Amino acid sequence: MRVLRVSHSAVVDAWRERERELRARGVDVRLFSARAWDEGGATVRLVPRPGEPVRGVRTLGSHPALFVYDPLPLWRALGQGWDVLDVHEEPFALATAEILLLRRLRAVVSRRPAPQYLLYSAQNLDKRYPWPFRWFEARALRGAAAVSVCNDEAGRIVRAKGARGRVETVPLGVDPAVFAPVPDAAPGRPSDAPDQGLDAARLRVGYAGRLAHHKGVDVLLAAVAGDDRLDLVVAGDGPERAALEEAARPLGGRVRFVGALGGDDLVAFYRSLDALAVPSRETPGWVEQFGRVAVEAMACGVPVVASSTGALPDVVGGAGLLVAPEDPAALRAALARVRDEDGLADRLRAAGTERAGSCSWAEVARRYEGLYRTAVGARSGPARARAGDGGDPSATVPPEVVVVAYGSPAMVRDALAPLAGKYPITVVDNSSLPEIREITELAGGRYLDPGRNGGFAAGVNHALAHRQAPGADVLLLNPDAVVTPEDVQTLHRSLHAVPGIASVGPQQVDDDGVRARVVWPFPSPAATWVEAVGLAGLRRTPAERSFVIGSVLLLNAAAVDDVGGFDERFFLYAEETDWAYRAVRSGWRHAVVPDAHALHLGGATSSDPTRRETHFHASQERYLRKHHGRAGWALARVGAVLGAAARSVALRGDGRESARRRLRLYLVGPVRAESAL
Repeated sequence: MRVLRVSHSAVVDAWRERERELRARGVDVRLFSARAWDEGGATVRLVPRPGEPVRGVRTLGSHPALFVYDPLPLWRALGQGWDVLDVHEEPFALATAEILLLRRLRAVVSRRPAPQYLLYSAQNLDKRYPWPFRWFEARALRGAAAVSVCNDEAGRIVRAKGARGRVETVPLGVDPAVFAPVPDAAPGRPSDAPDQGLDAARLRVGYAGRLAHHKGVDVLLAAVAGDDRLDLVVAGDGPERAALEEAARPLGGRVRFVGALGGDDLVAFYRSLDALAVPSRETPGWVEQFGRVAVEAMACGVPVVASSTGALPDVVGGAGLLVAPEDPAALRAALARVRDEDGLADRLRAAGTERAGSCSWAEVARRYEGLYRTAVGARSGPARARAGDGGDPSATVPPEVVVVAYGSPAMVRDALAPLAGKYPITVVDNSSLPEIREITELAGGRYLDPGRNGGFAAGVNHALAHRQAPGADVLLLNPDAVVTPEDVQTLHRSLHAVPGIASVGPQQVDDDGVRARVVWPFPSPAATWVEAVGLAGLRRTPAERSFVIGSVLLLNAAAVDDVGGFDERFFLYAEETDWAYRAVRSGWRHAVVPDAHALHLGGATSSDPTRRETHFHASQERYLRKHHGRAGWALARVGAVLGAAARSVALRGDGRESARRRLRLYLVGPVRAESAL
């Protein structure tokens, strides 16, 4: 596979590890970058390594959204025939519009198809750009085969703005061979840490990054000032340095400014710390888009305390402590916990090192290769996952159990109990409850706190982004469902018995032993009309037009790589329906396994029928709009209104009241009604 990749930020040698790892995987990547670019306030010039296939291109302009490349080198390169064009620039950027225009014109002149293209986005604020940038963005997203984003919020935004291809959160990389704990260091500060001139009896806190208002270093100074057992080392430079040094003067030797660091000096700095603080604040035009320093510090075995803003909850997750932004008291208390709470620092070091491993350049390259294969249609799923050919490694790896929780600790305990010690377990807790953390850890599982309630889809994506074994299948398990290890094993065997199966689910019964329906046809405008005229019971559910509900659902790892994550615009319902439909369109299918069984309480996580129905039908509206367009949704809505109106006349009692609720809901519009909840 031949890939032409364009990225102005690739002037930084360390950030070209992505391409080196891709080449190690057999991907032929040629890279075009700026000749020089301002990175962190300093001009960095492109210096290729001997034989490295990277070329510097002259640029006009210095703002990431407003610069353009010299078109001639790109025009020549585009004529060489590529499988994929990877544009590592924001969709609204002028450079992106330039590159995509050159791609289109080159295809016309060459009289051959233009390569499929990928885009990149880190923008996690939903901004409406002025014309023509808004038009550039919409056109670029509609045509992209895939979009790589470095945080989950950016993924939601590009989907809402029209991205039709695969959208996947891929972290910015870190080199674990460089950023690593001191070998054989005992818990606590490494004994060979460089002397920064501070008292070793205190907690040594560090900050690394730009010294600017939005980074919140003044908040960190206020936090340190309130506890004389905290010392601070500040690495970085920027427009606020003089003011910050003046503010730190009353603290005397407890605060040191060491300037901007890089390379081995930066690694040594991290290793010298007891904790790293990332106190970023929110501003109207900026929030943290990733937080590379947090990952680097975690890779070095340093506990991280960060603001719960922007992408930092995604990056830090349960591997660090999160505090409210611009709250010195909360930041001070969290740092004191690292110092005073028995075992906490060691737990954070272990969790942080594991989290940083999921951001290694090797993992980043693996996921980019998956995006490239999606773009060219060389799917890793049905074509490769053939029974017995040795090309399906997930068939021999135990699946990872993923539970997305929101409250109901007792249910989470019951769901995990049969599987504890039998399978790897990950719990994503959208409610951030200490009880659920304790239950997860007692079950031997890994607890992830995304710092917000983004719904089931966002929780699943958070787990997929932090998988314990990236090549393993994933068992999605609702907190109100129970399945035995033997039934999980049966599901796993069935998933790989026949090639091309994306997901399997068990037969299910409720707590009264009544069998529940688990296979459903995909929603469609026609299906809405069939239901409206009272013929829903006659609908057939052929395998190619049906899906298995997601309360207990085993996903094929190859299908996840091929189809991508869940669409986070769906909330509580239709997430698995949308994923399953996208899988079917990519050549996969789904199946129920009659020999596997599970208990599902069904709706036990929500006791309000009005809210439940509103969320359900709002998700149906999103699904129909996404896959059948505005006209399809309008047709379905008319059918739903007429059917509900007829039932509200024909039925009596509870049936009539239910029909009237649905009629009111569809007259208003389910999504609009949901926004008013």
